[in-house]
Amino acid sequence: MKKIFHSADSRGSFDFGWLKTNHSFSFGHYFNPEKTNFGMLRVLNDDFVEGGKGFSTHPHKDMEIITIPLAGALEHQDSTGGRGVLYPNEVQVMSAGKGIEHSEYNHLKDETSNFLQIWIFPDRKGHQPRYDQKYFDEEERKNKFQLLVSPEKTNGNLWINQNAFISLAELDETKVITYEMKSENHGIYLFLISGELEVEDNLLTKRDAIGIWETDKVQIKANKNSFFLLIEVPMSQ
Repeated sequence: MKKIFHSADSRGSFDFGWLKTNHSFSFGHYFNPEKTNFGMLRVLNDDFVEGGKGFSTHPHKDMEIITIPLAGALEHQDSTGGRGVLYPNEVQVMSAGKGIEHSEYNHLKDETSNFLQIWIFPDRKGHQPRYDQKYFDEEERKNKFQLLVSPEKTNGNLWINQNAFISLAELDETKVITYEMKSENHGIYLFLISGELEVEDNLLTKRDAIGIWETDKVQIKANKNSFFLLIEVPMSQ
């Protein structure tokens, strides 16, 4: 088993006034040669956007982009005709493919919205651009993994063009849960949204993260009520 720990305060953090952002990996104004990606996981941004503000229309290409709102509401519009407002317990997938343009704004005028944005390298270049979003019942992640995204649309989850899996879980204090890898060449990147976890003898507090690979399973124990994101990705293409 190999592990890498990323503390919350080791992220690249910037305050642009309307946007407060935290980058787990090199992105935009932040570059750390030791934190450019974790396998096929390229980006994990933790963004706080002021009311009515947002990202004007801009392009993306050959990237699977997943957005998970934690608070507030995010308004989306893109060049495929995809549009909608995203609330907590909903998830958005945008396959940029051979090219897409989109905008994202805080749908609320007087409240800050917080969301996680995840970028995963696709299995190949040139896919058809695509947009989708879906509501997930929070009760379905109580003391278990709730699959949000996978390579195939099964059991009501969203899908992307990569052999990757994204899950959320909420564990009660003292609860222990084991995650089993889908493939031997995969790793997991666990991002703790809130609470306190022990992950394979590593202590994580709010917004800490850990990457683990070269193992077939990972044990997770909640020292407090905890809410976390788990991303399983191939470690190489």
